[in-house]
Amino acid sequence: MPVMNQFFKVLYMAFIPIRRNGLFFTFMYALGIICSYEVVPNRPNAHVYENLWLELFFDIYIICVVLTMIPSMPRKVIQFILSLLSYIVTITDMFCFIKFQATLNPTMLLLAGETNSREAGEFLSSYLSSDIIFSPIGIVLLLMLSHIIVALIAKKVKVTVLHAECCHLKSLSKIASVAKPVLGIASIALIIWAGISSWHNKYEMTDMFSKQSIGEVEHELTTNNCAQFYLPLYRLTFSIFSNNLAAKQIDKLIEAKDKVSVDSCSYMTPTIVLVIGESYNKYHSELYGYDKPTSPRQLWRMKQDRLTVYTDVVAPWNLTSFVFKNMFSTRVVGEKGEWCDYPLFPEVFRKAGYHVAFLTNQFLPQAKEAVYDFSGGFFLNNPVLSKAQFDTRNSNLHAFDEGLLKDFRQTENRMTGHDLIIFHLMGQHVGYNARYPRRMRKFYGEDYDRPDLSVRDRDILSHFDNATLYNDSIVNEITKLFEDKEAVVIYLSDHGEEVFNDGFKHYGRNHSAEITGRLAHQEFDVPFWIWCSRQYTINHPDVYRRIVESRHRRMMTDALPHLLFYLAGISSKDYNSRYCILSDDYDEMRPRIIKGTVDYDKIIEK
Repeated sequence: MPVMNQFFKVLYMAFIPIRRNGLFFTFMYALGIICSYEVVPNRPNAHVYENLWLELFFDIYIICVVLTMIPSMPRKVIQFILSLLSYIVTITDMFCFIKFQATLNPTMLLLAGETNSREAGEFLSSYLSSDIIFSPIGIVLLLMLSHIIVALIAKKVKVTVLHAECCHLKSLSKIASVAKPVLGIASIALIIWAGISSWHNKYEMTDMFSKQSIGEVEHELTTNNCAQFYLPLYRLTFSIFSNNLAAKQIDKLIEAKDKVSVDSCSYMTPTIVLVIGESYNKYHSELYGYDKPTSPRQLWRMKQDRLTVYTDVVAPWNLTSFVFKNMFSTRVVGEKGEWCDYPLFPEVFRKAGYHVAFLTNQFLPQAKEAVYDFSGGFFLNNPVLSKAQFDTRNSNLHAFDEGLLKDFRQTENRMTGHDLIIFHLMGQHVGYNARYPRRMRKFYGEDYDRPDLSVRDRDILSHFDNATLYNDSIVNEITKLFEDKEAVVIYLSDHGEEVFNDGFKHYGRNHSAEITGRLAHQEFDVPFWIWCSRQYTINHPDVYRRIVESRHRRMMTDALPHLLFYLAGISSKDYNSRYCILSDDYDEMRPRIIKGTVDYDKIIEK
């Protein structure tokens, strides 16, 4: 019998961390559950983290184990600090969700860091109102009040949640004493179950915090079963970590900015317009042989109006943010160092005397911004770097890309005659049905003879083609703006997209998949064309000839800055003629390494 009692005591030790930290465990567990359910987005298939109940138990239990090793008085102080921090961060997280439909994220933290006291006061006066009390935040406030009251009562009458010494609760104490073996066994079983089920996420979280750049973090988030930061404190920690990574690259970019130099500039092309599309599968364009009229205006310009279509251009990545970093940096893939060790091409243009305008429908900082947009836009939106790159920027995002046309017209009077204008469209970004106004719908699911696809898939396909047709109208309107100028317009997409091509029943991008020839063909091939105004071809027939003659050359869009420098007539240490597709020195056989690992041309040959 004594041996059995000793065995029961050993079992009961597993329950001691919970007993000694009963209030803390109970209320922190309740807080985690309430918050998780209250921040589920109101959209199809949205749900709480599937391992919430077990992993939350595991996490709080481990904290309680550590607290149990600390003497009573300091333990209470630490419990108070942890509880207060948890309530504050949870309330902040839920407030962000209620007001901005997004929980704590890197952009939100960045915006908060850039807010001064006056702006903070205006923000609080605008958003803090009595209805907050009647929102889910009220539940958290009520839980916090209950926590305080129970803690005070427990201190006064020496009561804990799980072990009672008060005369009114002696029976409960006796039951607890009898139940010690059961509590011990239950605790052991739960901690083993929770530990096993939580192991993968803990590994992924640890791996996430080992990343060396914000780009690596973003790429990790595209993989299946990536880390789930399911608690507000975890989301805050992740946001701080992401901002610190971005800050390191910002520091390098600022250092590189100060080294920009321009020897001379001929302003050979007075007006250069760069239009960057989004998620454009080139094989859904008539310019590349698609059998539906998705690009009639571009097709007309190709046949009648000095639009030269390039046939073999690929993107270095199939992630917008990675593409932007490679495309804006004057470094090309294969050179030493990182993209952030080199100047950004708009900085060189400004140094050369060009007026640079950036009109984007995606990379403006906003509270609801995902990590992907944060990763792609942090170096464009940093105040120091933005000032170094751009003279003019838009300040609002639009439901449709036509809003950028209005933005341009409002800033057109700022142009100087030596202008670089960059339009960044939302293009055909998922979801496709939100990328065009309904008045522009031409294609429907029944228009596609694809018995291999479901009705839903054919409908999705039709939305992509409608978005492509709308995109055709936008780039045509942009081109129209410069028909009477001595101008060159360049259009390309950041990357391609799977849209049920080659008998593949999938749309979007397969970030974690092995790069096959088919995947490279669909997700890395991009449309690319150059249009020259009539006045430009008259004044620069040699450049126009070079454009036409180079249309079948191989190219990767990381070399775009060097083409732009050539067109501008910029002489600088940051220009390398080997990377300019119009130059006699162009190295067409430079390996086109995609995702930093695979030679595009070799995988396509296979």
